[in-house]
Amino acid sequence: MKIIVIGGGAAGFFTAINIAEKHPDYQVTILEKSNKLLQKVKVSGGGRCNVTNERNTPSELVQFYPRGQKKLHPLFKTFSTQDMANWLYNRGVETTAEEDHRVFPISNSSQTVIDCFLKLAESNNIQILKNHALVKLELSDSHWVVHTTQEAMNADKVVIATGSSPATWKILKETRLEMTAVVPSLFTFNIKDERIADLQGISFERAQVKIVSTKLVEEGPLLITHWGLSGPAILKLSSWGAYELEEKKYHFEILVNYLKVASDQSRQQFQEYRNLHPKRKVFNYPLFSLPRRFWERMVEYCGISDQIPFGELSKKQVNKLLEELTQGRYQVIGKSTFKEEFVTAGGIKLSEVSLKTFEAKRFPGLYLAGEVLDIDALTGGFNFQACWSAGWVISESV
Repeated sequence: MKIIVIGGGAAGFFTAINIAEKHPDYQVTILEKSNKLLQKVKVSGGGRCNVTNERNTPSELVQFYPRGQKKLHPLFKTFSTQDMANWLYNRGVETTAEEDHRVFPISNSSQTVIDCFLKLAESNNIQILKNHALVKLELSDSHWVVHTTQEAMNADKVVIATGSSPATWKILKETRLEMTAVVPSLFTFNIKDERIADLQGISFERAQVKIVSTKLVEEGPLLITHWGLSGPAILKLSSWGAYELEEKKYHFEILVNYLKVASDQSRQQFQEYRNLHPKRKVFNYPLFSLPRRFWERMVEYCGISDQIPFGELSKKQVNKLLEELTQGRYQVIGKSTFKEEFVTAGGIKLSEVSLKTFEAKRFPGLYLAGEVLDIDALTGGFNFQACWSAGWVISESV
């Protein structure tokens, strides 16, 4: 049996390795369009490789997939996040879960995972061909013909695991596979505003961000960057609102609550502090555990002198300051890719494959795994887990 896996990334390698381990007599080949392998694994988690997530209950896991969700429930029952951690452990890669449930190799290096995959590919006699970009896919009688930029090869079964690849989607559409529109999913918000200018690196433990005139609202850590705002709260919004924000051409308004409390609670806490310390200068005493530089900027922006004590603040000044901290309105004027971890929403429709096997319903012997499908997730190891689970199921199926 000859199996060709197209894509030298996470989904491609994991699928190929599991096929080869279960079927030593199969001839397994990985085709990669570039001269580099496992690039997304390399940059994941800032180079630490966020391999999966500690959450292990399928019903909880699916909540982190804006595209896929309930359809993925049986998949995660078949191969869970704990199964992946065990898979890595049994192959020499120990992992550890952090407080936010993200799972990393103990080495804190993505190279550990890359070395593991490359070693397993070699020990299982998997052939790896670089600079072999897919240009055409044909079903001829009982086998597939894979045309690349280098040669044409025959295969009994083909696995497409190229990730977010416009070229691959074009080829698959030519085979009459249906797909949904593809738009960016994980991205940060570009904002040019004096309130956050030159404050890059300042973060907030828990903020709430709402996109004006929509139902989109998220809570989580927030980070000021060179270009605007990022962090989990923003990334969750970008993922859930991928299509809605694309329609807005990434120009919209947001409301930001930088505090851990609601507006009414913040007013009460502010007044309590003011009553206790009426002579303290507002500029010198950041409230709500806010970073000092950010507090100073907000006080200045609200027209409050650095010499004014809490007790002398006018009602108008108090209202302005609390409004900026709990309902700050910002204009988003574009997006930026989140680090190098580019993720898209959209792809081949899940209705085109059997989710028990990930084989194309209308094209026997053709399997699809990873982001080539209309599956994407929030950050936290969830996108990788969808690759691992689908790859495992495919290896069982072939």
